[in-house]
Amino acid sequence: MGKCYFYTLREKEVINVCDGRRFGYVCDLEIDPVCGTVCALIVPGEFKYFGLSRTSDYVIPWSCIEQIGGDIILVRVTNLIPREKPQHSKRKSK
Repeated sequence: MGKCYFYTLREKEVINVCDGRRFGYVCDLEIDPVCGTVCALIVPGEFKYFGLSRTSDYVIPWSCIEQIGGDIILVRVTNLIPREKPQHSKRKSK
């Protein structure tokens, strides 16, 4: 596989080959800052409360990716557990 850019990953739907479940579209990446490698894809959780909030994000390890195609990313996940979003600290402007 050639180069893959983040903006192109965001346009692809993530589908589990084990059960056909559609997780949604990639919203973020988890990167190891020491090695500079991608560790996981982050897919936003499902909407709840009439679309006003979301459940926890899904973190799909890079090792679970089976195939990255033109429109979809196929993953093999048997027991994916949603993970709470990390709280981002706001930077103080100087």
